[in-house]
Formats: sequence, C-alpha cells, structure tokens
Amino acid sequence: MAEGISSLDTQTAIYPSLAGKRVIVSGGGSGIGEGIVAGFAAQGAAVAFVDVASGQSEALVERLSHAEIAPLFIHCDITDAVDYGAKIEKIIGRLGGCDVLINNAANDDRHKIADVTPAYWDERMAVNLKHQFFAAKAVIPAMQAAGGGSIVNLGSISWHLGLADLTIYQTAKAAIEGLTRSLARELGRDNIRVNAIIPGNVQTPRQQQWYTPEGEAEIVAAQCLGGRIQPADIAAMALFLASDDARYCTAHNYWVDAGWR
Repeated sequence: MAEGISSLDTQTAIYPSLAGKRVIVSGGGSGIGEGIVAGFAAQGAAVAFVDVASGQSEALVERLSHAEIAPLFIHCDITDAVDYGAKIEKIIGRLGGCDVLINNAANDDRHKIADVTPAYWDERMAVNLKHQFFAAKAVIPAMQAAGGGSIVNLGSISWHLGLADLTIYQTAKAAIEGLTRSLARELGRDNIRVNAIIPGNVQTPRQQQWYTPEGEAEIVAAQCLGGRIQPADIAAMALFLASDDARYCTAHNYWVDAGWR
C-alpha cells in the first residue's frame, strides 16, 4: 500500500450488512478516497469509484484485484455536473443499483482572498460542494427502489478551526454540513440516511506537501491523541455509517480528528 494509506494496525470490524452492497465513491483514486475504496472492498462490497487521476486509480484497481468483488474505476471530472450524473447512471447500471454514496472528492489548494476571481470561485465550489448535491440527486431513485440507502458526505475540520488561505474551501465545507442535514430531512422517510464525516488532518501524500515535520508536530501537539490520522481511520467511520449497525444514525456530523483543537 502507498504511504499513508495503510490499514489500521488493530483488527478491524467486519460488517456483514456491507457484503454485496453497491457503493459509489468520488475521488477514490488516492488519499482518503483510496482508503475508503479499499475498506469497502475488504468488506465484500461492490465498489465503483470516479477520479480524474487515471494512473493512480488503475493502480488501485490492480492492487485490490484480489478482493471478492474487484473495484470498478470510471474516469470522470466531477466538476461537470451533467457528465458526472451520466457517469453515475452508468455505474448504477453496471452495479445493478446503489446502496451507498460516499461524496469524498475535494481540492484544498491554498489561495489568497485577493487572488480569487468569479471563475475561481465557481470552479472551487464545483469541485468541493456542487458535485455532492448532484451525486445525491442521481442516486436517490436507485436507493428508493432498493428500500433505502446511506449517503456520506466528507466535510472538513478546517472551517471549524478557521485555518488561513482556505476561505473558499472552508466556505464549501461549511455548506456541506447544511446540505447533510437538509438531505437527511428530505430523504428520511425513504429510509435514506445522510451523514457527514469531519476529518482532522489526515496523513496523505497530498497533505504532506503542505506541512513540514515541524508543522506536523504542531498538529499532533494540538490533538488530544498522539499520532497521525490515516485514511483507514476515516474509512472505518464511513464503513460504520454505511452499515446496518448505523440504521438510526442520520443528519449528524461524525468527527475523526484525534481531538484537534
């Protein structure tokens, strides 16, 4: 496995209810998404994921080819809502339905307020917020036909901390929490649960570019728990929220941040 994507050191939970579940993950080719795809594949779920990074995604499919059901990768730019909706319909056709949607894809490039243009604003909202709504809209009919489902949106601790140089990203991530509660209310009577995961600073190759060893040490010092959060830790929460064990969990945020304050 790639650095930062390793499985949890302890024996992980097995959810019998996830075996054979049809799961769609956005941004599943690397980082947190890679950990989520690997986690569902290990549960015997039928996982399909979209990403723009074909090389990394194809390598992940090869690495997980031993799974009971090998993951399916489809190249897609999620910022094109029309194309993304068509790709989701294609995936639903390939899987025979959809039981779980993980809205994971995002981009946390740093930016200064003075440099933000209307075009940049629209592009950032498309990659960090817009796709979550339209992906949910696309899977609702399949989940209704299946008698229910689980939608998990990935938020961020960043706006709760008010980190620098992330104004547009944090605006989108704050909105995801409102989107989660609204969708949960709208879809609850269809037995479709909607929750958000709020990760702390997860050690991925992408995040490593933003932090020096000293910066990482500052993050750990601000956490209640020692060590660095891994993608598998976020995946563990996603697996629970997608499983029948979480059948009465909806409309809430679930934090995996090691108590970072």
